[in-house]
Amino acid sequence: MAVTHLNKENFSKEVEQSDQPVIIDFWAEWCGPCRMMGPVFEELSNDYEGKVKFAKINVDEEPDLAGRFAVQGIPSLVVVKDGNEVDRIVGFAPKEALKDKIDSILGA
Repeated sequence: MAVTHLNKENFSKEVEQSDQPVIIDFWAEWCGPCRMMGPVFEELSNDYEGKVKFAKINVDEEPDLAGRFAVQGIPSLVVVKDGNEVDRIVGFAPKEALKDKIDSILGA
């Protein structure tokens, strides 16, 4: 499994200092669309291994990190490149739509 679980202790190393783009899935246990997104996110992490880092942040456990990115709805996928947010997808999206978005980010 190629998904990293983030918290305030490992966030800087895993995201801000990453040499790869990072896609962060902001989610919560009680969120139905988040549970639907989970398996899709896991599949994508395998498809893009070595090209993009996939990470998850539980908004209930890490409210400060969710606040830092002004997450107002979940699931929210935030794409961070060179330490800065470059894109965001809010709400559930099917795998093909996410692949298209990731491919466009990698091509940029």
